[in-house]
Amino acid sequence: MKRLAVQDLNHILEYGRDAWPALSGARIFMTGGTGFVGKWLVESLLWANDELNLHASVVLLTRNPERFRSESPHLASHPAVSLLAGDARTFEFPDGDFPFLIHAATERSFEPNSEQPMAAFDRDLEGTRRVLDFARSRQTRRFLFTSSGAVYGKQPSSMTHMAEDYAGAPSPVDTGAAYGQAKRASEFACCMYARQYGFAALIARLFAFVGPHLPLEANFAVGNFIRDALQGGPVRVKGDGTPYRSYLYAADLAVWLWTILVRGDSARPYNVGSGEALSIMDLAHVVADANGRRLGVEIAKAAVPGAPPERYVPGVERAQSELGLRADIPVAEG
Repeated sequence: MKRLAVQDLNHILEYGRDAWPALSGARIFMTGGTGFVGKWLVESLLWANDELNLHASVVLLTRNPERFRSESPHLASHPAVSLLAGDARTFEFPDGDFPFLIHAATERSFEPNSEQPMAAFDRDLEGTRRVLDFARSRQTRRFLFTSSGAVYGKQPSSMTHMAEDYAGAPSPVDTGAAYGQAKRASEFACCMYARQYGFAALIARLFAFVGPHLPLEANFAVGNFIRDALQGGPVRVKGDGTPYRSYLYAADLAVWLWTILVRGDSARPYNVGSGEALSIMDLAHVVADANGRRLGVEIAKAAVPGAPPERYVPGVERAQSELGLRADIPVAEG
């Protein structure tokens, strides 16, 4: 894994400056540190650690420490990093107290089978419960849970942006909604533990992002489009291009998460994403035109006349007004 650009790391250092004093000398426990979100958090923390002499340290839970050492030697070898081998559902608790905990691990999506029809839901929730039990036993004061906009269920086509007080939810009879249902149940568990044991449960509902480390071959439209552009085009849209999404650059994502961890209110969810909506077709053209290349765009299906567009776009007024957060890096630049 390549190091993140210094420009990105300095952006996080500057715009996340309100968070760093609180993390001075802190021990942090993190799950999901080898994923897209986790890599940005780990590397930005270590950059701040070195630049500001924070003397913070982080223990990363990972299923495969050797793979992490091979892929990210500059992170794994840093003196502030310790690796703990294990699964979020079953890991052995390390010694010592951890005033800050970030639970960013999530189960990979997969189809249920006859032996484990509830596996995707159960594994995600079991992991959260285990990490919460660890938090209450290690004097954790602030617990950040990376949830998802999937907790709202399908966004009504008449609603341009989903605010945190929108009472929508995945349908209880939608068997494809295990991810969203598990995130909802995990949020509930975080809030119950926080009430019972006295720590702050910070909930960040993540939407869509763009930036280094985003998989180019997974089910992320912007990653697929960037892959197509890197291969010389055309940029291919699998559907009709009408759904609306928004994309927050990963450096801004890191700023938002560090700020929520340190300054967010307990049991008060924050949407994390960009409020600037654009259609998948427009996104394809943004990628195709990046750096003046003007590659072609292919749309696989014709749009149905009069059909309302699908939307998945957050309202971010809460993060803006209460925490002063904003999307500083435009999607085209990202």
